[in-house]
Amino acid sequence: MNRKLIVKIIGTILCIEALCLLCPLVVSLLFRSGDLYAFVFSAAACFIVGFPLMTCFKVDKHRLQTRDGFVCVALCWIALSLFGALPYLFTGTPFADAVFETVSGLTTTGASIFASPSSLTRGIQFWRALTQWMGGMGILVMVLALFPSVGQGSMNLMKAESPGPISTKLHPRTSETAKILYTIYIALTAAETLALRIAGVPWFDSITTSLTTISTGGFSVRDESIAYYQSEAVYWIIIFFMIFAAVNFSLMFFAVRGRLRDALKSEELRAYALILLFAVAFISADLMIETGAGLYQAITDAAFHVATLISTTGFGKSDFDLWPNFSKLLLLLLMFSGGCAGSTSGGIKISRIVVLFKNLRRELMRILHSRSVHPITLDGMRVEEETVSSVSVFFFAYIAILLLCTTILSLDNANFETAFSASLSAISNVGPGLGGVGPTRNYAFFSDLSKLTLSLTMLLGRLEIMPLLVLLFPSVWRKK
Repeated sequence: MNRKLIVKIIGTILCIEALCLLCPLVVSLLFRSGDLYAFVFSAAACFIVGFPLMTCFKVDKHRLQTRDGFVCVALCWIALSLFGALPYLFTGTPFADAVFETVSGLTTTGASIFASPSSLTRGIQFWRALTQWMGGMGILVMVLALFPSVGQGSMNLMKAESPGPISTKLHPRTSETAKILYTIYIALTAAETLALRIAGVPWFDSITTSLTTISTGGFSVRDESIAYYQSEAVYWIIIFFMIFAAVNFSLMFFAVRGRLRDALKSEELRAYALILLFAVAFISADLMIETGAGLYQAITDAAFHVATLISTTGFGKSDFDLWPNFSKLLLLLLMFSGGCAGSTSGGIKISRIVVLFKNLRRELMRILHSRSVHPITLDGMRVEEETVSSVSVFFFAYIAILLLCTTILSLDNANFETAFSASLSAISNVGPGLGGVGPTRNYAFFSDLSKLTLSLTMLLGRLEIMPLLVLLFPSVWRKK
């Protein structure tokens, strides 16, 4: 294992986090919110630890193997989470709560322990939003974009951090791919900020909402979340950008480069669009029949909550925990699926679900026609058997962790609906759940054990399980 290079990258990550902490520091100065020293001390701590790690080792070998990439990503995210919790700790938040809120931000989960986000200082409000934006595209992807010479084999870093079973390389150089992805990311954030401001949302709200929409995070500076604005224009702007944020960013790149036809050929994109349409249609019909809602109101409510849950953003417009059981079940299924691979959304990912269904069909065909050969294809290209196997292993690990987390949360005497939906929300990086963690509630009532368990589950979900599990193997830490 290339330990020196891994330590160097961790140091680089902490230095970048120190620079990011200067943003809420500036916000604190502008608004005189009283949390200035929390960000001064936090930035200083990140720099004091990160700069020596980044510079003290002379790296002889700039090569990252697959194992190195997974270990590096896991350790970087753990370091980011612990140091990112410092502003909360310096403003009086207990340790477990500070770690939970930081991990929820960086993993773009959006679950919160704060009952009243609007009562937080402006600096903390901005830091909550910025952590989601940092984690949405991936902090290691940012490093690759800013420091192209971080090491050969940097594609292994992107594979370990980027969501989805198949990584798309948009340029022969990994650093150029990272730059393209971040260019799209920044452009979408700026576009939504401008659209919300035109719709009448204040600048601070527009910026923080855009940071948490494009990252599919869901933190809001308002206690009522998006319902606070009481504006149909704001609702539909956010619906549009949530849907786009859950689309594979590679397809957006193809569309911008004039290859829209190639983008539309994506099986995952077509499946994503169909799931959206059918979910909105069924939930709208259910709301009209069961609650007597009007057509437009039912479509708006259904579209907003379908978009916010399939993209795993987690914004709130109304309390869907009070909706009919059929609608709640559909929303729960959307939390499982998540958006497209290569997006900022969480969940299992549509591409994995497509592969799982195709693998099921192949097994049935083998039973009926034992001598026939049925390769699995996606977008006209054959899916390697190694990828098919990894999808099945991921699904098993996902369900196992979900059930284990549910069991631990039940020790807090949480009922099954609360414990299961909180665990699902954590591993899918959604935010709200049902019951005690519904869209109008928060996670503050859980014990420290449950909060730390949920924090670990959120990290497992964001990094798609394997990088953290790799750390448990003793062979990883041996030199050979």
